Amino acid sequence: MPCAIHVPGSQRPVRPPPLAWEHGCFLVRAHRKGDRVELGLKGKTVIVTGGGSNIGRGIVLAFAREGSNVVNADVDEEQGQRVVDEANGLGGQAVLVRTDVTDWESVQAMVSQALDRYGRIDVLVNNAGGTPRARPFIQKPRWEWEKEISVNLWGVINCIRAVVDHMIDRKDGKIVNIASVSGHSGFAAYNLAVYGGAKGGVISLSRALAWELGRYGINVNVVCPGWIVPESPEHVGQGSFWKQWGYDFYTPEVLEKAMRYWPVRRLGRPEDIADAVLFLASERASFVTGQTLSVSGGLTMW
Repeated sequence: MPCAIHVPGSQRPVRPPPLAWEHGCFLVRAHRKGDRVELGLKGKTVIVTGGGSNIGRGIVLAFAREGSNVVNADVDEEQGQRVVDEANGLGGQAVLVRTDVTDWESVQAMVSQALDRYGRIDVLVNNAGGTPRARPFIQKPRWEWEKEISVNLWGVINCIRAVVDHMIDRKDGKIVNIASVSGHSGFAAYNLAVYGGAKGGVISLSRALAWELGRYGINVNVVCPGWIVPESPEHVGQGSFWKQWGYDFYTPEVLEKAMRYWPVRRLGRPEDIADAVLFLASERASFVTGQTLSVSGGLTMW
């Protein structure tokens, strides 16, 4: 296990969350449960794409704790509904709308359902993304390139286009795009070249739209996660890379080594990303736009 970390002025060292290996999967325990940050998000309507697994799940539950109305737009209905059921027990109102973000008509239908149900859309969190497999560029089949670009870049474009007219009419809106440290670091995109390129496109798109949409009261920002490990295999769907190959690649040994390397000596958790998203979605971030926030424990700094 990693050594304790001394915090100046504290009476005892702070340890990273304990690690565990269960049922062939690596687990990380959350350091807290059920914290609520008062950011004025109660009653706001929030769309979270890919809200059924890991980071997306953490974001959906965080908004639910704030009392928001949450639309979980996920292609995995079974896993997405589990998260919605959990969210509905936390103080908010959540609903699942099956959505394929790569399909324009599917996205339009999801936005229409959100408006029919709640009457408005205050926040869009573009979280859906991923990669079929990490492997060298020259070994990847073309279908993997196309899927990475379609989900990670076109999915974001589709969802923004579907909500932006409504936000312009209201002269208000928050868009938070989940990219990746792979989008601005060659090291972090090792064996993920096209995925990293797509996430880099999300970063550039967000900056351009921040300029274009700011006059309408719309803020556009980016959160770039580092390695974010699910607390449990039950918190990811069948389509998640964690289920497909993540646990084989990110072994306990690899993760232990990574924690010793990062300035912040612990693994990332879904709530780390959710906390950043909550802030950027709130009015406390009304003067923040076009920014890219790396939530990676110091894996990337600029």
